[in-house]
Formats: sequence, C-alpha cells, structure tokens
Amino acid sequence: MTKAIQPFSYPTTVAFVDDSAAFLSNLSLQLDPDLAFRLFSSPSEALKFLNGRTHDRAAEPIFSPYLDRTEENDAHQVIAMRVDAIRSLVHNASRFESVSVVVVDYDMPELNGMEFCRRITDPSIRKIVLTGKADEHVAVKSFNEGLIDRFIRKHEVDAVETLNQAIDDMQRAYFDRCCSTVLDALAVSEYAFLKDHALAAHVKGIADSLGIVEHYLSYQPHGLLMFDGVGTAYLLVIHTDESLRGVREIAVEQGAPISFLAELDSRRSLPYFWRTEGYYPSQCMEWQPYMHPASEFHGDRRYLYAVVKKPAGLALDNVLPYDRHLDQLDREIQAAWDSP
Repeated sequence: MTKAIQPFSYPTTVAFVDDSAAFLSNLSLQLDPDLAFRLFSSPSEALKFLNGRTHDRAAEPIFSPYLDRTEENDAHQVIAMRVDAIRSLVHNASRFESVSVVVVDYDMPELNGMEFCRRITDPSIRKIVLTGKADEHVAVKSFNEGLIDRFIRKHEVDAVETLNQAIDDMQRAYFDRCCSTVLDALAVSEYAFLKDHALAAHVKGIADSLGIVEHYLSYQPHGLLMFDGVGTAYLLVIHTDESLRGVREIAVEQGAPISFLAELDSRRSLPYFWRTEGYYPSQCMEWQPYMHPASEFHGDRRYLYAVVKKPAGLALDNVLPYDRHLDQLDREIQAAWDSP
C-alpha cells in the first residue's frame, strides 16, 4: 500500500559486492534491466567507493535557520524549509549515482559481509546480505541487531527473484528515511496532501500510466514535477478547495474576465500560469491557452488535479534523463569487461 507521496524520489544505484567476478557477471544478467548498479569484486574497493561519496543530496540545504525575525528568543527557534531546494534536485546530474542499496555476499575471504556492512558510514544505505545455509544464524542475528535490512539465501531456486523484489523494497525504504523529516514538516502546511494515503495511491497510478521514474515536490502551483525515463516532463498540479479559492480570489483582484471565473468554477480545467507563479496575470485576456483538463479525486478531502505535459517556464532543457544515465553505465560496464 502506498502510504504517502514522497517529496522527492529518483532512481538510485545499487552496489553489488562479491569476491567472485564470475558470480557478479552472471547475476548482472538477471537483474531488472532498468536498475542502475555497480559491481565490486573487492570489498575494500567497494568501501572506498561508498565511504568516499558525499551524503549531501541537495546543492542548497532544505532546512536552515529562519533569520528574518522580529524577536530573538533562544527558547523559540524557527527553522525555514526551502521547497525550491527540493525541486532543484532534478538539476543535479549525479543524482542517479546516489547509492541506496548494497548487496553483499557474506562469505568473502578479505572481509565478511557483516563486517563490510558495519564499515559503511552512510546510515541511509540499505543493506542486503547473501548467505549460504551455514551462515544463516549469523544473518538472523545481524538482522535482529539492525546491522542489515534483509538477508537472502544465495543458492535457493528463486533467489534472484527474491533479490529483485528486496532491492525494490529497500530503495523505497531508502527514500522513506531520506524524506521522513521533510514529509513530517510539510504535513502541517499546504502540502498536507502528501500524507493522504488514498491520494498517494491514485497518484502512483497516474505515474505508472505515464512511465514516471522520478518526481519532485513543486510549488506555485503546488504539485509534483515528474519525469519519465527519456526525460519527458509532466507537472501534476494539485488543488484543494481552499487553494482553488485562493486562485479565484487573486484572479478577481487581477481583473480576470467572468468567462475565466466561470471556467474555473466549472472544475473542468485548471490553469497553469507559468509566467506569474501560478496566479492569474494582470491584464490577461487570452487565458484559454493556460488551461488544462482537470479531474476530481476524493481522499481525505476533495482535490482537483491536472497533468501538464512539458510544462513551460521551469528551465528543464538540461535535465539528465535516467535512460541516458543507464546507457552511460552500460558503456562503462562493457568497457570494463573488454579491458584485459
């Protein structure tokens, strides 16, 4: 069940660690073709790679002290949240290189899998250990202690199928951890729709139908900026009755014609005024090109939403598509296999 809409989510990398290069090569052929991964036959090289990466995910901090205050009170600290920093994550060309999951073999001569997991410094990385039957009691103990998140018996018939499902689960758990603080903060704002379970399931259906692989919280208007694998952008505009009243009130103040107000009241379509941060532009008579077909959904409250394909005004021309990233990874892996 989809419990919430994460403020941001994008494909990430899975690191596979096993001292047998042949096993890794064979395993890579059985993985989800849309999975980004890196293979390491040396545990020490894998740790150097994992622990050498920065854990920061945003160029601009999402949370910071709120400095524009009229009173100083050490007992009352105000924290500001930069919603624009969430959407700006899409401009980070290395976002897909973030390692969300490590899959490591337990039985390696250089370093066993449990000790390997213990040496990973990024607490957000989810850990899956592949075990033999003789190692199972160690895996159970490590799981109960919270050192690892999942263990899979390496030689069972359905091991690869189980592994693919576990990776999918752990990648979601990775973003659950990354987004939890942001999600809790947004839940008391106009972004409360993120925690509407029914809406979350409905949005997932929309995303699946469009082939969406990544999304980011958007603002002005509120909603989600989404991308499919080839980089086609979609803006999912989401309004509640309250936010729609705000759009209408500003439109009236801006002198919007009665025809626009009637269309807005009909709930047949929603505006995306990209030149004026989502609000009706002053002196605008040609409002029809800004309107998009709308649909209604009832969850914790009533919503009206519209999907805008290739939204204007967001400077998305240089966004790296996930499919292009996968192509680059494939070339790197092929080059590594071809090298002596």
